[in-house]
Amino acid sequence: MKRTIYNEEHEAFRAVIRSFIGKEVVPHFDRWERENLVDRDLFRKLGALGVMGFGIPEEYGGTGPSSYRFQTVIAEECARAAVSFGHYTVSTGIVLPYLLDLADPGQKERWFPGIASGDTMLCVAMTEPGTGSDLAGIRTTAKLSEDGTHYVLNGAKTFITGARNSELCLVAARTSPATADDRRHGLSLLLVPTDSEGFAYGRKLDKIGLRSSDTSELSFTDVRVPVANLLGEQDRGFSYLGRNLARERLAIGVASAASATAAIAFARAYVLERTVFGKPVAAFQNTKFVLAECSAEVEALQAMVDKGIALDDEGVLTAVDAAKIKLFGTEVAARVIDKCLQLHGGYGYMLEYPIARLYADTRVSRIYGGTSEVMKTIIAKDLGL
Repeated sequence: MKRTIYNEEHEAFRAVIRSFIGKEVVPHFDRWERENLVDRDLFRKLGALGVMGFGIPEEYGGTGPSSYRFQTVIAEECARAAVSFGHYTVSTGIVLPYLLDLADPGQKERWFPGIASGDTMLCVAMTEPGTGSDLAGIRTTAKLSEDGTHYVLNGAKTFITGARNSELCLVAARTSPATADDRRHGLSLLLVPTDSEGFAYGRKLDKIGLRSSDTSELSFTDVRVPVANLLGEQDRGFSYLGRNLARERLAIGVASAASATAAIAFARAYVLERTVFGKPVAAFQNTKFVLAECSAEVEALQAMVDKGIALDDEGVLTAVDAAKIKLFGTEVAARVIDKCLQLHGGYGYMLEYPIARLYADTRVSRIYGGTSEVMKTIIAKDLGL
């Protein structure tokens, strides 16, 4: 089906991103996967390309108001090449919106220019050992000093993506005790420079997939955080955390559709070339039927995702909309990529083939950003159940 969400400007941008990936990413990506870290300079190159500052006002070096469609083009082109920009999506797509929404004028002046240029990368530290999706259970504390000039941060976080390639970490911490009737009360958001004294990296976690982005444990020991680094109001952090979840979950749906589309392309190319019993694998009816099923299912997913992108641009994407897109998108991507790997036979299990990378990378999409079970709960509540 013909897609209608992109215009000539988006397609021209796609050509630029595709060229950038071919020149600046593909030649290095295998090494990044082995090292579990992209070159830090990648983000400065992306900054020079103008894609680090979506939404940042032009006076700070950003693009000003911009359609989310440009970020979806990047996701699609990365999937097409079976590569990633490390934790680019975390920094630009997840953390930056918090700053766009909550930063005061002084914070914007301090941080926006560096973010737009790629000199300042962002990560977010919410998850703690034992808390998972239960953010109300956060135990990391940030106590205000007696003179009111700074917070003293203590605690630990885990599963933190991109921390080793970031200059600022958005930390969710408890600044006041929870109340008897509200466990969510008392959380605040602090922007903590990663070179702060007492800010320490723990284990670099060894993941199944998404290996080009680092994922680490963090610890904070008496880290002094100036009150000027408080994002938004003290104790209102939990209410802020929900503001960007719809966009985050839409982004996961976008990536799912892009990955599934890429998987079909990789499988099609492989079965046309691979010969078994004297004829191409593509000649067998099973191959044709499997790819036909995959194609139809991904078309349905893409239509759903495109509708979500349009709703997001209009500012009317709901939490329930995003939950449905994430749930359906990640489940479809899992099924389609698995079937496409099967068509590769034993070679599909070899990392030299991009389908293997897609298979490993996609599994976590049903976990992060809210598990599939959480998405079902959100949808069920909307049904009055």
